[in-house]
Amino acid sequence: MENENTEQKNWRNYASASGAVLKKDEPTPAANRPTRSRNGGVIALAVVSLLIGAAGLTFGIIAFLKDGQGKPVETVSADGYYTGNSVEFEETSVANIVSKVTPAVVSIISETRSSGYSYFFSSGTTQSAGTGMIVSKDGYVLTNKHVIDGATKVTVVTDAGDTYDDVDIVGEDPLNDVAYLKINGAKDLPTIALGDSKTIAVGQPVLAIGNALGAYQNSVTQGIISGTGRSVTAGDSNGNNQETLTDMLQTDAAINPGNSGGPLVNAAGEVIGINTAVATSANGLGFAIPISATKGMLNRIMEGGKAERAYLGLTYVTVTAEVAKEAKLSVNHGAYIYNSSSRSGEAIVKNGPADKAGIKTKDVITKVGNVEVGRAGSISTLIGEYKVGDTVQLTYVRDGKEYTTNVTLEAYE
Repeated sequence: MENENTEQKNWRNYASASGAVLKKDEPTPAANRPTRSRNGGVIALAVVSLLIGAAGLTFGIIAFLKDGQGKPVETVSADGYYTGNSVEFEETSVANIVSKVTPAVVSIISETRSSGYSYFFSSGTTQSAGTGMIVSKDGYVLTNKHVIDGATKVTVVTDAGDTYDDVDIVGEDPLNDVAYLKINGAKDLPTIALGDSKTIAVGQPVLAIGNALGAYQNSVTQGIISGTGRSVTAGDSNGNNQETLTDMLQTDAAINPGNSGGPLVNAAGEVIGINTAVATSANGLGFAIPISATKGMLNRIMEGGKAERAYLGLTYVTVTAEVAKEAKLSVNHGAYIYNSSSRSGEAIVKNGPADKAGIKTKDVITKVGNVEVGRAGSISTLIGEYKVGDTVQLTYVRDGKEYTTNVTLEAYE
């Protein structure tokens, strides 16, 4: 329930409801909206488009580094951060990284049953192609939710050409465009390492890998991180089925239809984002979901738990200079707890995790654990690293004074 929109002109009108799809008061003109594309159809995002390939959708999956069949491995430095984002590409390193990563990048074929007879498929079904990433040796896969939307059957094809038809959709993130798949009966599959999207720097080099146009498996493009914390509204090419995605990574690495769900990789060969959308009306405007936002739910699923997303239970606005000035805040970063849709501004879900921890409307949450809110990610992304039941320390400011409290995260419903 922690959504946000960082592109506020009138911040009171852009406060997002926790757990609700963001809606701007003044919709972005259709010509400027980004689109999400499936092969055979582009979906428009508010400055971006989702990428789906050849016969329909393009999805991408991320591989998660896992120790055999056991607990996911978090390759974290002593201070709690990954170090891969400081690595630069060398002259010969791109080919090495690609050879290391692509075995875990898969094509996803999504079959959807149509209501009537299909011209191409007498069985009355249509297919679409996308991208995915294997995150465990026993077959867990990460991809975009829109890649498998409405699918009656999902097939995974590996870079080596192996085809898996027994695939289950085991979970979908209720607050993000992320889906979790499981290849049943799989063993010793190649996996991809997950990096840390909190330490990303604008200007750092990245690679985008995916099933371009649903026809060119594991195509590779190179670019940089162009920006962080972007908010975009996505939908289909007709402006329907719109949703707003927040805290997105912006890249100029070419992202094409069919790339959705594929990895955005740093120079250390770690996944830092899930390729999700591209602006069809501009060059070099691609968007990816920060990988850190997927980790809590992914870990819970892989450890045999329910497919649940942890949440705080509040509505907030990202603190900017404009927000700080108008609300007369004593800090210049964080999450201002406020609900523009309520006359009182009340923004706390009654009896929710934040309420139980003593957080109140008009507080400013500045840290989740030891990580600064806003500078390293939004509340939604930072909480996304934790599992349901985890206890997290929040640092917040109230009436100019700083406090801390512990909150036990609950499942979003």
